[in-house]
Amino acid sequence: MGKIRLLSIIILCTLLCISSLTVGGQQVGAVGYNDRPSTDNALGLQVKSALLIEFETGQVMYEVNPDEALPIASMTKLMTEYIVMKEIENGRLAWDQIITVTPEASDTHPSESQIYLATGDQHTVEELYIAMAVGSANDATKALAIAVEGSIQAFIDRMNETADQLGLTSAVFTSVTGLEDSTMMSARDVVSLARTILIECPDFLKYSGMQEYQFRERDTAPIINFNYMLGVNTNKSGLKHLAYEGVDGLKTGFISAAGYNFAGTVERDGVRYISVVMDTRSKDARFLETASLYNHAFATFEKKTVIAPKSVVEGYEKVNIKKGVEKAIPVVTGSDVTVLTSKGTEAKVELVSADIMAEDELIAPIAAGTKVGTLNYKFMDPSGKELQYQVDLLTTEDAEKASWFKLFFRGLGNFFSDLFDSIMNIF
Repeated sequence: MGKIRLLSIIILCTLLCISSLTVGGQQVGAVGYNDRPSTDNALGLQVKSALLIEFETGQVMYEVNPDEALPIASMTKLMTEYIVMKEIENGRLAWDQIITVTPEASDTHPSESQIYLATGDQHTVEELYIAMAVGSANDATKALAIAVEGSIQAFIDRMNETADQLGLTSAVFTSVTGLEDSTMMSARDVVSLARTILIECPDFLKYSGMQEYQFRERDTAPIINFNYMLGVNTNKSGLKHLAYEGVDGLKTGFISAAGYNFAGTVERDGVRYISVVMDTRSKDARFLETASLYNHAFATFEKKTVIAPKSVVEGYEKVNIKKGVEKAIPVVTGSDVTVLTSKGTEAKVELVSADIMAEDELIAPIAAGTKVGTLNYKFMDPSGKELQYQVDLLTTEDAEKASWFKLFFRGLGNFFSDLFDSIMNIF
C-alpha cells in the first residue's frame, strides 16, 4: 500500500512539473514570451515598440513607444551592412576582394546563426556579405568587421562613431552581431538607420531581398532568408502564408532578451514604407504584426502632390532683375511637394515665407533654370506633426542683357520719375 501511495505521489509530481513547463504547446518556463508586456494601441499590435514611416518624406504614419531603447538582436547587422557598403563606395573595400577568415571570426558557438567558416577559409566580400544579409551569419559578419577595421572591437567603436554621426541618440553597440542584450536602439533610430541605408546604398535591397543563396557548392542546401515576409516567398509552400507583396527587406533579429524583432520595407504603386516591430511574441508574429502595419498604411493613406514642378505660384510669378531687356523674368517651382495624407481628405500646405534674391544680385544676362529664391511651406501630417518643405524658384527663360542705349534711356526715365516723385512729396 505504501509503495502504491509513493508511486502515486511521484506520478502526480511529474504531471505538475510538465504542466508548469507547457501551456498551449508553448514552453513558458523556458521562454515566457506570453508573459512579455504588450502595449495598448489602436491597431492592437502585441509589441513593445513599433514605428512605420513613409520612405521619401520620412512622415511617421504609426508609432508605438518609438523612443525606448531596447535590445535589437541581429538588427544590429544593419549597421554592419551599412559600414561595409560605405567602405565599398569609398574604394577601401571591393565586392570581389578575398578575405581570409581569422580565428576571431570563426570562433562561433554552435547555437549561433552561422555559415560554419573555418580559420583560413577564403571568400569574397560579396559572398560573406550575402551570408550576413540573407542568413544572418555571425561568423561572416565578424569576418567582414575584421576586414574593415582589423579587429572586432575596433569595428564596434566604428559602429558607435557612425551612430553618433547619423544622430542615432539611443544607439549603443557592444557587438557586431547583436548577441549581447547590451546592444540597444529605439525603434525610431532603427527606422532612421534603415532609411539612411536605402537613400545612400542603392544596392542594399538587391541583397536583402534575396530569397536564398548557395554559399558553397558543397553545401547540401542554400541559405534561406530569415525574412519570411519577402514578396518572392509567394512561391514557397511553407512560407507563402507570411509572404507580403512588395516586401524586399530588411532584417530580422532574435535573442531571449529582445524577443522577435523585424525591420522591414515594402513598396507598392510607387509608395515605400519602412517599419520596425520590437519584442513580438513569436517568429511568425513579427511578420504578422508588420503586415498589420502595412495593411493599415495602404488602406488609410495616399500620396498627393500639392505643388507640381514647374508651376506658377500666385504672388511670385516674376522676379525683378537689373540690366535685362525686360525688368522682370518669369519663375516657376523647381520641384514638387508631395505629401502622404489620409484618403478622402484634402491636402493643403501653407506658405510660410519666401526668400527671393535681391534685385542687385540678379543682373542680366541670366540663364533659364537659374535659382532665384526659395519658398518655405509647412504641412500638418496625419499624426499631427508639422513638416517643413522648401521649393526652389527657377527662371523659365534666358534674360538677355539690354543694350547700352536701352539702359541709358531706362536710367534717364528712372531719374526723371524719381525726381518727379520727390517734387510731389514736397507738396
